[in-house]
Amino acid sequence: MALTITIYYKGVNGNARKFADEMLSSGTVDAIRKEEGNSGYEYFQSLSDPETIMLVDSWKDDDALNAHHRSPMMTAIAELREKYDLHMTVSKYEKVEDGIDDDRYIRK
Repeated sequence: MALTITIYYKGVNGNARKFADEMLSSGTVDAIRKEEGNSGYEYFQSLSDPETIMLVDSWKDDDALNAHHRSPMMTAIAELREKYDLHMTVSKYEKVEDGIDDDRYIRK
């Protein structure tokens, strides 16, 4: 079962963007992408609210995500969140194989 987590980071004075930039420049994002079971880790900036950055974070399963959460990397991430005084909204989605023919709605 594949998982996707979306995290909306909200800050002031460009702090959410600064956080994402530091995550990238410090090599933390590259390290996360190399973790066992990670299948995607990407930041996006809101067009309607420049003080919001969204992270789309995908994992093979709960075990892979839990291993990531137990890694020392999480301490560094938490410290950066505090440094930039960010507030978060988190959603978790599980991919379900339900037989719906989504391809007819998706233009490739």
